[in-house]
Formats: sequence, structure tokens, C-alpha cells
Amino acid sequence: MRRSAIRYSDAGVDRHRAKSAKQRIARLARSTFTRGVLSEIGRFAALFELDRKRWRRPVLLASVDGVGTKLKVATLAGRHEGVGEDLVHHSVNDIAVHGATPLAFLDYVGSSRLDPRVLEQVFRGMSRACRRLGVALIGGETAELPGVYVGDDYELVGFILGVAERDRILDGRRVRPGDLLLGLPSSGLHTNGYSLARKLLFEVGGYSVHDKPAEFGTTVGETLLKVHRCYYPLMNPLLANGWLSAAAHITGGGLTENIPRVLPRNCAVEIRLGSWPLPPLFRLLERLGKLPPDEMLRTFNLGVGMVLIVPRRRLKMVEQHLKRRRERAFVIGEVVGGRPSVRYSGSWR
Repeated sequence: MRRSAIRYSDAGVDRHRAKSAKQRIARLARSTFTRGVLSEIGRFAALFELDRKRWRRPVLLASVDGVGTKLKVATLAGRHEGVGEDLVHHSVNDIAVHGATPLAFLDYVGSSRLDPRVLEQVFRGMSRACRRLGVALIGGETAELPGVYVGDDYELVGFILGVAERDRILDGRRVRPGDLLLGLPSSGLHTNGYSLARKLLFEVGGYSVHDKPAEFGTTVGETLLKVHRCYYPLMNPLLANGWLSAAAHITGGGLTENIPRVLPRNCAVEIRLGSWPLPPLFRLLERLGKLPPDEMLRTFNLGVGMVLIVPRRRLKMVEQHLKRRRERAFVIGEVVGGRPSVRYSGSWR
């Protein structure tokens, strides 16, 4: 008996669908191109030219990160544009804390079956964030991997490239005991802690993405999918003026694990719980899981998405800058002597 030929599509990979999806993505990516872009979408590598007239001693900074299981919530709610913005914002924040100007962005999307409609939503959000921040979306990888990913699940990862003057890089060396910690509000969970949040809300609490808890004022899905804030536009003038000693993006590990990443060997910080309001989402998660404070502080940002470490003499100038931008900020603690760590006092009660 003669067996018919087996094609790639029989293994679950549809070349035509993938090609259609990539063509839609390419149009969105081109809309973000800046003067430094030297290549077209689809090359083996993306080319970006650094403006040597602008930078005296340029240092390139790079970071890679993902959106995590927030993607599961996006799939449940059928809303994917926000996670594209999340990916760009998270990545830009990660290099902004070192004083970098973001230049270019690349992505990776992997799924068991590429859905052009979902991809277009993701890239619409991604390209919108890039245009707003002046970042070129210059390339990436879109992979259809049946057997690796399951059902409608997909993975989303971003790579950011930025530049900073060597003598202006924030690396913790400027931090001194007596510096103050300013907390900038988060918009919600941002892109961390979703595995625990989903368990507590959907399994323990029995909520669906469409339910509207009295504490929220919006649905669970809308609350969980609030876009990760980008702090770079707020921080850029402060970085340019040299008003910051350091900055910490509060991501996985919360305040407890992220702030020590930017401290020198002889400095710790003391944070006063209750010096900023704890948003309703975190109070509900705490109640549903009966979570102890240390678990909360190591898992969630608890309403503080970025911590600025500011010399005491610069505090008023920084606060005035933020006030002009209609940005709230809270003095949540100070730098003290000791090994890099976070100490807490007070409570939210």
C-alpha cells in the first residue's frame, strides 16, 4: 500500500497562516522605525546605527524579560493589546533604572498554533508603546511549536537595547546613607505575581474575569490586565539633571529583592509600611490567601512600581518635577548603613 506524502502542516505547522501573521506584524513594526534603523523586517539580523554625534562615551545596555502568566488572563478575557504594551514598558523600565535611553526592541512569540488575530492585537499594543517612547521595533521571532505549547497558550518575550553615557550610568555607587526612597505608584500587578494572583482569585475566591468585586469598581479581568506603567518619561529629566542616586524597578521579588540590586555593599534601606496606600487588589489577595507580610512583600509590588533613591538635598526638586507632571509620590523610607537588604517597620493596618 502506497502511503501519501506527509507535509509540515500534518505536524501542526501551517506555513501560510504563519506567513499571513508575519506580514501583518511587519507593517506594525515599520511604523515604529527611527533614523537609526538600517534594515528591513525579515532579515537574519536587525541593524541599528548609533548616533555618534549625540554620545561621547556610549555604553550599550540590554535586557530581556517576559510578560509571564498574565498571558493566561489575556487569553481568558480575549484581550491581548495590553500585554504587548506590558512587554515594552517592563523592558524599558529595566534599563531606565540604569540611566539608559531606549533605542530598539525585539520580540519572541511562541505558540502551538499561530492565531493571526491574536498576534495582530499583541503587536498593535507593542508598536503603539514603541512609537510613544521613540523605540524602534526592529525584529524578532515568531515560532509555531506544537507539542511545546498547549492549546491557546502562547509565550511573549522582549529584548531591549539602550544607550547611556558612561559617566552618567546609575550603578549604585552614588547611594549614601541618608538618601530617601520615593515610591511611584503602580497601575496594579504589572507583570509579576500572576500565578499566585490567579490561584487566589480564580480558584480560592471563585471569581471569573467578568466578575466585579465591590473593592475594585471594575471587572477582575480589567483589573488584572491594567497595563504595566512605563516610568521612563517621568524619570528621563531626573536622570538628565543627575538628581537620582539610583532607581529600582519593582518586579518579581517585590520590594524585598529588587531594591538591594541597586545598593552598594555598605548600604541597606528601611521602609515604613503604611507610608503609601495599599490598593484594594492587594488587600483582597492578602485576605483570600491569608498571606503573611513577608510573602506579600516578596511576591507583589504592593502599589509601588518604581523606587527612586534621592539625595535628601534633591528631594524638593524631584517632588516639584513629579507634581508638575501630576504624579503622586510617597517617601517610603531611607538608606541606612549595613549590608544590602530591606528592613521594614510599621504596618498597613
